Amino acid sequence: MCDKGLNRLKGGISTQLVIIIIITTKITIPRQGVHLILIGGICQLVASLLSFRKYDHLSGTAFIGYAALWGSYGATRIYFGAESETPTAATTTQQMLNNMSLSINMTSNTTLNATTEIPVCYLYLSIKESAIAGLVPYTILSFLLAFCSATVNYIMPFVFGAITATLIFEAVALAAGAWAMVVSGILELLILIFAIYGSAALLVKGLTQRLALKGFGTPLFNVLLLGTANSGSAQSIGQEKKKNTKYAEPMALGFFCDTVAPFIFAFYSFGYMKSFGLGAAWVSIIAASQLFSSYYAHLRQDCYHTTKFGLHATYWLIIAWNEFVASALIVEDSEVTSGRQPMVGDWFFVAAALVLCCGSLNMDVLELIHNMLFVLLTVSTIPQIPLQGYHIFFGVACSLFTAVSLYGTFSRLINTIAEKSLFPVGPQPVSTDQLKNALKCGRSQQGDQDMLLQTDQASEALFYLSNGVAALSALHTAVSSTNPSFLHLSVPWILISGAIIQAYVSRLQVTGGGRFGSVISSIYVVVWATWTWFRFAGNLLQLSTEGVYGFTAGAIAFLVINGFLILIAAYRNLVLLLLTIVMEIVLVCFLLSTLQRLPYQLEMAMLALISIICIYGAVASMFNCIFSQRLLPVGPPLLKERVKQETATELPCPVADSRLTSGLLKIAGLLEEGGVCGVPTDTVYALAASCKNPQAIEKIYNIKDRPAEKPICICISSVEQLVAAKPPFSPLLWEFMRNVYPGGISCIVKKGDWLFKLGVGPAYDRVGTKDSIMIRVPDHTVTGHLCDITGPIAITSANPSGEPDSTHHSMVISRLGHKIQGVLCDGESNEVVASTVVNCLKIDEGTITIVREGCVPAVKVRQIFDKVKSTMV
Repeated sequence: MCDKGLNRLKGGISTQLVIIIIITTKITIPRQGVHLILIGGICQLVASLLSFRKYDHLSGTAFIGYAALWGSYGATRIYFGAESETPTAATTTQQMLNNMSLSINMTSNTTLNATTEIPVCYLYLSIKESAIAGLVPYTILSFLLAFCSATVNYIMPFVFGAITATLIFEAVALAAGAWAMVVSGILELLILIFAIYGSAALLVKGLTQRLALKGFGTPLFNVLLLGTANSGSAQSIGQEKKKNTKYAEPMALGFFCDTVAPFIFAFYSFGYMKSFGLGAAWVSIIAASQLFSSYYAHLRQDCYHTTKFGLHATYWLIIAWNEFVASALIVEDSEVTSGRQPMVGDWFFVAAALVLCCGSLNMDVLELIHNMLFVLLTVSTIPQIPLQGYHIFFGVACSLFTAVSLYGTFSRLINTIAEKSLFPVGPQPVSTDQLKNALKCGRSQQGDQDMLLQTDQASEALFYLSNGVAALSALHTAVSSTNPSFLHLSVPWILISGAIIQAYVSRLQVTGGGRFGSVISSIYVVVWATWTWFRFAGNLLQLSTEGVYGFTAGAIAFLVINGFLILIAAYRNLVLLLLTIVMEIVLVCFLLSTLQRLPYQLEMAMLALISIICIYGAVASMFNCIFSQRLLPVGPPLLKERVKQETATELPCPVADSRLTSGLLKIAGLLEEGGVCGVPTDTVYALAASCKNPQAIEKIYNIKDRPAEKPICICISSVEQLVAAKPPFSPLLWEFMRNVYPGGISCIVKKGDWLFKLGVGPAYDRVGTKDSIMIRVPDHTVTGHLCDITGPIAITSANPSGEPDSTHHSMVISRLGHKIQGVLCDGESNEVVASTVVNCLKIDEGTITIVREGCVPAVKVRQIFDKVKSTMV
């Protein structure tokens, strides 16, 4: 609740600042208070990150989207303020708008060793048009968010709706006049009122644990009641069988960003904007937002979307700053054309887009169409296309891509909230088995079925792609090295992909926890940044002789360091090893370039070879990670770490295999004898004790160092087992339980003598509290069979109190093995967090309370409860 309260408060603060700006300055001094607006945007970004971690799809997507809007809005105000303080800017801008054919060539009279001064007028062309181009897609998306928010409560639709109307009049004010700003100010005042009320309601709810103020808890309409019935059983409603349900799905956010960026480019391509100065700021901010969707896909161990959204963000950033250079620094069409002709980096984007198309064949039709249009988009920006045709082609491609991305944003978001396909996205084009068989290409299955090692990370594909783009973009001839326009235009391609995006990849690899972490990617960040500095900006920066010698020393250092990277790659696979070896040759060429002895043909061949290695590495990494199998060979490691054979080492406790009946009987026997054992569940591993042995339950408190005031729940195999005990539950409670059991939800109910019939027996006073008991019915075959054998068992998470949950049997053995009597080994757990605990003591009064939010989000629990209540009326 705190994250949403923070967002409402931020929205109110930022809106109030905008109102003050409008009223006090009337757009004459638009930079006042901009820093506070940007601070508000940062606060909203923090709220969005908290929402993603609370598995809140809508809030995570909306808050990052609005944070990007506020950041872009602040950048626009800064541009307006800078323009107003430039005496000749307005006059010069008007003159250029009237006759662009009289533009001065910024580079024709500039020698290679001279710096280029940028007239302010080129940077401030089309500021209003750029702002309108950015506001329009945000307006449309804000309307969609307002519709989707109606499925959550009836405060957010009014807030988002008021924001939508405000954006409309902000855009009208830029085109029509000041009267629209007055309307916008009134609407922003409404946003402020809604934001204050919403933040107060959520803060009060967080303090009192009840809905003291109306507006939250009851949606305008419940998406669970719309469309066809869920294909899954009623018992599995609200359960998402993903590898990691700790974080919200970022797909809608990725489509959101893919709507804004191409819309702005479409305006520019069709001639509505004469310069891309402010447009570059808007696109850069939304591209940075798209990196968050890639980041959370990585946290969810989703290699495909990590790669897709990371590649899209890279593309938008490069094209934005490429157009910025062309429209604000070079200006003259003939110079832009001469600079574009030798560039080949975009061809790697075409190949990478085709890779994404293949990766989406086992997803749905919408994803495949989206990727096919991205291929069209990358083809439209091939530099060899004539400039006039390029703008038309790129504009059409951006328009089509925007339309599909807009539908993708809405469908992904509403379908994710509803947990069913309310809006069609199409069937799976190719079955998983067919795609896997095609990738195997008839090879034997012995090595193909090996599971990936823990060191394989979801970020490897993006690592190869970023290096591939940088390598192919750096490829040029001796003639091109004397073309200032080419040097200017190439800088964004190499610097953004090789340094900026690879720095992001380095961060992902640190999160992934691989053996060598982010060593290789971190070093290559510095390599590509230095390469750009010397080879493409060095002449323009007028480097001194001493400065060139400094680069010579740096190149020698790179050669030595890369030698160690080759050694590291030898422990990984042949593809990475080959990449580092070829990079060593490229660094030799870099050293020779500092000595004016560069063999251009050798460098071109090595850079092209790197791009080929990278495209294969990306394909293999992505498909192997998607299917968690080695379907495409990357080669074995040449060097292997020697593992000490410790055959005599004994485990601290007995272990049993969950796949064997004998293993299950072994653990059941240990429980019957009064032991405490680690067992798998449908969420995380748990410590279990038989309810027939109260003293074993007491042991759990000592094993975990668990505070005595924290009660322990009981676990049974099915609802039918509970029905046989005949507890005095109301029809509403029974129906709610049938909708959440079995699954990752635990219900707190009243205690009674029915627990003796259930089989709790002597453990009656050791489980639950004096008046209540928490019941778990895991959606896990092994745990269910164990309860059938032993009767009800008392369980709690298998971790020392206050520490993270155990998600693998090895964690239970290493942390608690010396204190318990056995572990039932079942591999990696289905979830990374424990169950969601729901207090049902007042369910007959029409209310339930979320005591602890776990693997099932609180919003889903309430949606299930609302559905159950509606069917009981």
